[in-house]
Amino acid sequence: MQFSGRRRKIITNSSTEYGHSLQFYGQPPLENISLTEFETFAVERLKLLKTVENLGVSYVKLSEQYAKKLEAEFKNLNFPYRSEAEDRKGQSGPSEYEKRRKDHISHFILRLAYCQTEDLRRWFIQQEVDLFRFRFNDLHPKLKLEFLHRNNLQYDTISVEEKKTLLDKLVNSSYAVSGITVEDQDFYKVPFQDALDLVRTRKVYLKAGYVYIPHQDIVTIVLNDFRTRLSKALALTARSLPAVQSDERLQPLLNHLSHAYVGQDYSIQKNVGKISLEQIDPLSGKSFPLCMRQLHQSLRENHHLRHGGRMQYGLFLKGIGLSLEQALQFWRSEFIRGKVDADKFDKQYAYSIRHMFGKEGKRTDYTPYSCMKVILSNAPSQGDHHGCPFRHSDPELLKQKLQFYKVSPSGVSQILELVKGMHYQLACQKYFELTHNIEDANFSLNHPNQYFIESQKLLGGGKEIKRELDTPQRSQEKTTAKGSSAAQEAKANTTQGLDEMTEDLDAFFQDA
Repeated sequence: MQFSGRRRKIITNSSTEYGHSLQFYGQPPLENISLTEFETFAVERLKLLKTVENLGVSYVKLSEQYAKKLEAEFKNLNFPYRSEAEDRKGQSGPSEYEKRRKDHISHFILRLAYCQTEDLRRWFIQQEVDLFRFRFNDLHPKLKLEFLHRNNLQYDTISVEEKKTLLDKLVNSSYAVSGITVEDQDFYKVPFQDALDLVRTRKVYLKAGYVYIPHQDIVTIVLNDFRTRLSKALALTARSLPAVQSDERLQPLLNHLSHAYVGQDYSIQKNVGKISLEQIDPLSGKSFPLCMRQLHQSLRENHHLRHGGRMQYGLFLKGIGLSLEQALQFWRSEFIRGKVDADKFDKQYAYSIRHMFGKEGKRTDYTPYSCMKVILSNAPSQGDHHGCPFRHSDPELLKQKLQFYKVSPSGVSQILELVKGMHYQLACQKYFELTHNIEDANFSLNHPNQYFIESQKLLGGGKEIKRELDTPQRSQEKTTAKGSSAAQEAKANTTQGLDEMTEDLDAFFQDA
């Protein structure tokens, strides 16, 4: 891929360059694209993969609800979904060629970002495989066969005579296959080592080193092939990454992409002065995510937090509405209860608080940490209390913490199961559902401040939220009386989030 300030127009034909809506991503794109398009494609594919991850845990994969929600995301982000025979130039929106081009380029961009560590590679492979499974299963049988031939998966179909000879064996060993359906569909004769998943679950007939696979199960073979190819490709990409990172235009973007937050910006400008210091204690028990509840409790008990904890918790409080003056008062009053006197606080700690509000140093107005940043950067060491409890806590300690906060035994088990599968944000979302007594949160949790706002929406009631929408600039005197006001103000701004996402790099990745 080459990059320039202005993208050179490539005149091509979708039927030759992207002849199929699905691909193994064997060849990297060679055209010139602008950095703006590079950023946009990367963020939108990341949104798609995040949706795949969330739906894969919340619903049975390939179920009706799963398919419906994922199809909506495909359409919303303009990725190729159901194959279209011709380029749709006469209709509104991107053409089929443009969607396939975006699918191709965005995959390779995220390869660069997610090849850097084993954890990142594992996550990327799993989401891409689940995405591929959904798209392959949705293909018409004729298009599935065409895809196999295009990618040199020349598995032989057995003859009619052989099917008759093996009829009883095929019916008894293949799921959802009867004598009638055996005659109507193709069976593939495949080396057994290419279908170990099917052999292990005893879903196919095995004979003389070959398995006989009905047409509807060939997806297992294709997925294994895709997973193997992608795993090898990521390893090769990792070797060549230093050369890519030497490009000063790409290095900052790639460094952020692997733990990028692609949701709403929870900056203080939207919520300043919306809570009082007296509200922090009760809010911590009702509306703080576990990571912030843990930090608040530690601060109250020890009257001190190390730098990592002060940054994570301080920016969170800034995001829910604490002003600079309130923040200085809050931290000073707590620290002087410990081993720090007022003079020492003003000399050693007040500067860092003013700094995070953009009043010192480079005057960068820092934004609250997203879940991905909390999970992937600056892991806590002994004596620290920051980080993500679902990611960084010992499972037994996490279990005790959840029990202390009166999470039910079945709820604790559900959370620990999600943690075991490394679905840390989904574990936090499950914690939200259990502590708020709801069945489905109806949102994908990506940010601690999002947790707070969604909690306040539930606890504050729809009428107050609607009033806040009508008067988003209401003064502090009228809003601090209710603990739900942070959610009310944020509600007025949620429609702006997606529009701001693609304006520039800073809108994509806040360097918190």
